[in-house]
Amino acid sequence: DEEEDYMSDLFIKQDVRPGLPMVRRVKEAIQKEEKQKEANEKNRQKSIKEEEKERRDLVLKSALGNENKGFALLQKMGYKSGQALGKSGEGIVEPIPLNIKTGRSGLGHEELKKRKAEEKLENYRQKLHMKKQANEQAADQFRVRFKTKQEERKMEGDLRKSQRACQQLDMQKDIDVPKETWFWIEPEEEDKKDEEDKEDECTSSDLSVSEKLHILTAYLRQEHFYCIWCGTTYEDSEDLSSNCPGDSAADHD
Repeated sequence: DEEEDYMSDLFIKQDVRPGLPMVRRVKEAIQKEEKQKEANEKNRQKSIKEEEKERRDLVLKSALGNENKGFALLQKMGYKSGQALGKSGEGIVEPIPLNIKTGRSGLGHEELKKRKAEEKLENYRQKLHMKKQANEQAADQFRVRFKTKQEERKMEGDLRKSQRACQQLDMQKDIDVPKETWFWIEPEEEDKKDEEDKEDECTSSDLSVSEKLHILTAYLRQEHFYCIWCGTTYEDSEDLSSNCPGDSAADHD
């Protein structure tokens, strides 16, 4: 490029604002670099693989001519260009495509790779299935535990209800001491506990809530003809057995 004449009118008319010469020089450097890349690309020698690919693509795009020995033999047997193969013309029209193997892996490698991918996918599906089953089992166990706790709380409430009813009915018959210590609701006085109370607690602790409830309700029915499920005191055992559905909460549901 010819250098600019700093005394010419063209130079005087140029924009001389601060920073513009630097921007212009950067643009010129970028353009020069792009031109150099284009020149290098044109002058670069193609590799053997690139030349083979270009020749192969060129041959595959061009139709077979009479110079091809196989095509010449087909023409001698009556074949015409564009006609399907076979006596009745049911065969293929286009040649079988050429699949070029570019990798360095051996025969059967793709099948092995595909089989490993399928096994990996199957293992992943099995893990998901097992995880789903574990979550379902955990949910079922939670529901069972929740239901069990609800039933236990309900039995504890029924036991307290039976203890209050037993204490009231016993006192109406002038019974000052319960038949069993836990038949009545114990007073909340922790400071007044003697050795006998401790022994009674140890004995009663061997029984579960459901066992205590069954024993106490049976005592109320036999001694006082009272059913906590009905909330009724019957006249006698015959009246109780004929009018009361049963001796458990399930019978009254």
